[in-house]
Amino acid sequence: MAFKLQVVDEVEKGYLTWKQSQKKYGIQGRSTVLVWLRKHGTLDWTSKIPMKKKVPPKTYISQLEAKIKRLEAEKEILNRAIDIADDMFGTDIRKKYLPLSQQASDKQQGKEPNTLLDK
Repeated sequence: MAFKLQVVDEVEKGYLTWKQSQKKYGIQGRSTVLVWLRKHGTLDWTSKIPMKKKVPPKTYISQLEAKIKRLEAEKEILNRAIDIADDMFGTDIRKKYLPLSQQASDKQQGKEPNTLLDK
């Protein structure tokens, strides 16, 4: 019992985290220290809300790469849809709206407008 109280005291005073105390004293149970903290501690250790885990950088990068691939595929599908619509209805959506969107993009980036697009 004295050992348990010592571990609980060290964790509650902030000398160690519960995982560090587990390693330091060779406590093998994954939740043993937490159980001790809930039983013998003076702080509230009963919160059942899981802590939000940070995603490791490699995982985050691979998620972003997958998102880029998905967005590129969506862009390709939308471009094909525009081409099909142009063919079916005899319109020139891309020719009509591309110069306008390019001018707006240039203004946002602070570039000089292209004189060919102004005509």
